[in-house]
Amino acid sequence: LTVKSDAQGWAERLGGVVLSTGSVRIARPEGPVSGLPGYNEGAWWVQDTAASLPAQMFSRLEGLEIVDLCAAPGGKTAQLALAGARVTACDQSANRLERLRGNLTRLGLDVATQLSRAQDLIAPEGFDGVLLDAPCSSTGTVRRHPDIPYTKSHDDIVRLARVQRDLLDHAAGLVRPGGELVFSNCSLDPMEGEEMVAGFLADHPAWRIKPVDASRWPGLESAVTAAGEIRTHPAMLAHDDLRLAGLDGFYAVLLTRP
Repeated sequence: LTVKSDAQGWAERLGGVVLSTGSVRIARPEGPVSGLPGYNEGAWWVQDTAASLPAQMFSRLEGLEIVDLCAAPGGKTAQLALAGARVTACDQSANRLERLRGNLTRLGLDVATQLSRAQDLIAPEGFDGVLLDAPCSSTGTVRRHPDIPYTKSHDDIVRLARVQRDLLDHAAGLVRPGGELVFSNCSLDPMEGEEMVAGFLADHPAWRIKPVDASRWPGLESAVTAAGEIRTHPAMLAHDDLRLAGLDGFYAVLLTRP
């Protein structure tokens, strides 16, 4: 769970633990999540701790204009808004965007929404920051979806990497000079992460990786690559209680330009 405030208090109330990422992890409840304390009042939302990392990578958010591309169902959007950003959430699916609006209403967070394909979004003035959590093979969710390795082929990965590169190229054009771009997805394949971003940087020499500080998330230092990217995998975050161990596989990188 990502909580709006008092992580330790909610961990105690729900019988969970606070992770170094700020997430509160609880064992799977017997009943519906909506029946847990704090749900109706919008005190928290369900979000894998790996998925909570990209929105935490911006240098700052308070008062800045940020667009969340491919935003639904809105977990990262909520993080950005909670941190004080002026957020525009963009998604190409009307149904998913309506779900996002419902989630944010429950959480009491106000964001602007726009129904649009990410690659069709036009913003002449640009944004201070762009978050692109791109559609991908979802292989990083294998601990929750063990069928994933059997449902994705090499051709699928190649096709998705091309889509991600197109989205990244467009997202870069939405960033104001001096702004920041966070690219992420829940794939374990370097073709959708490190290799794709390396190709982007080769074609856009003005852009650079802004390395993340490995000490920010104790216990996840090994998730920070030599280049300063984030690469998590499901075996990280060990815990004696296996119900409280692990996280999704994720790739995320913070990119900047002058």
